[in-house]
Amino acid sequence: MNIMGIVLAAGQGKRMKSKLYKVLHKVCGKPMVGHVVHVLEQLQTRRTVVVVGHGAEAVKSYLGDRVEYAMQEQQLGTGHAVLQAKDLLANEDGLTVLLYGDTPLVTSEAVQEMIRVHQEKGAAATVMTAIFDNPFGLGRIIRDENGRVARIVEQKDCTPEEREIKEINSGMYCFDNRKLFEALSQVKNDNSQQEYYLTDVIGILVNQNDIVEAYCTPDAIETLGVNDRVALAEAEQQMRARINRGHMVNGVTLIDPANTYIEADVTIGADTIVYPGSVLKGNTVIGEDGVIGPNADIADSTLGCGVQVKHSVLTEAEVGDDTSIGPYAYLRPGAKLGANVKIGDFVEIKNATLADDVKVSHLSYIGDAVVGRNVNFGCGAITVNYDGFNKQLTEVEDDAFIGSNVNLIAPVKIGKGAYVVAGSTITRDVEEGDMAIARERQVNKPGYADKLRSKFAAKKQASKAGK
Repeated sequence: MNIMGIVLAAGQGKRMKSKLYKVLHKVCGKPMVGHVVHVLEQLQTRRTVVVVGHGAEAVKSYLGDRVEYAMQEQQLGTGHAVLQAKDLLANEDGLTVLLYGDTPLVTSEAVQEMIRVHQEKGAAATVMTAIFDNPFGLGRIIRDENGRVARIVEQKDCTPEEREIKEINSGMYCFDNRKLFEALSQVKNDNSQQEYYLTDVIGILVNQNDIVEAYCTPDAIETLGVNDRVALAEAEQQMRARINRGHMVNGVTLIDPANTYIEADVTIGADTIVYPGSVLKGNTVIGEDGVIGPNADIADSTLGCGVQVKHSVLTEAEVGDDTSIGPYAYLRPGAKLGANVKIGDFVEIKNATLADDVKVSHLSYIGDAVVGRNVNFGCGAITVNYDGFNKQLTEVEDDAFIGSNVNLIAPVKIGKGAYVVAGSTITRDVEEGDMAIARERQVNKPGYADKLRSKFAAKKQASKAGK
């Protein structure tokens, strides 16, 4: 079966009151148009055309070659928008699914059901509908005695009886492709808005005795169109609940789903526990048996099995199995941790590779470094990687010990099993098995503390007298 897709994404979205083009506003981390295109990808459409207008270059930059594009220079109605795809699709046999770039909650399951109804009934067009308790402002579905769609009536044109109808037009359709474009050529703009309406295609098909069916989705929220920030927030809430439910069904424990924020492309393994306040973003992958949170902020990172992250931020990091992070740690891009690593409180790792069993327990910065197995960094140890012009590399080999408050001035190499004494500032390589100490010899001056206090007190008194 040849399935094609058209996504209408040319509207400016003035009610969003934003510099960002409407369909690029994100819902659970993904632009709305990305959610819609993904639905068509799940259906394996042979061709997908996105109709763009305002913000066309931004949409093209985001979607790239996943789709084809048609340009709607002037916004003259939904029928006019679909007509822009004529040169690309009009000569194709098959069926065309029509969706909107601002309806991120529609699912591939709902569209597949619409296609099923369309094929079973031999329809020329099938409308996705929904039941709303309060359908004010929405087009009503008028069915004939056979239950087929007779016409679609807009709110302003409804009779009092028609206003009582609860079934509404979502604006999403499945068409016989050739009949769609043939009917579009007959659509006129003789209305108050002087626009070409896609709903007129339904009337044209009915008048020529073609079958028009309706598929009523059981979940009306799928038809939500986002036109302002209020609807955007509602879509975010609904999508987040859907995502969280999916993870829980797949064996992930969310302690408080309402306060757990997981974006659309995140993957989490079974038996992982996610505590409240956690934000999991981008293409993050988390293995099984982990403990995430509370208040973990993880973006575009890969975590192995049994990883624990508490009150910490990870961005573009890689973390091995059974590693613990936090509280209050910061893993920046390029952080690569092996298995059974401990990253403790107020530790920052940037563009550094740490092998298995490394411990950086507190108050340290490890940047632009390669660290071997079973290395221990004492409290306050740092790699001094930037000389004001260039970033330099620090190398620490297996089983080395870096004492508290040590400065490793890069470029520098600490050999296997070497021992760097606390408080040292290391500027030269330390060979394997050596001990390095680099600090001033301590000198004690008996009774000198009292002399200093007297000296400081005299200065303070003189300063007051001068005033």
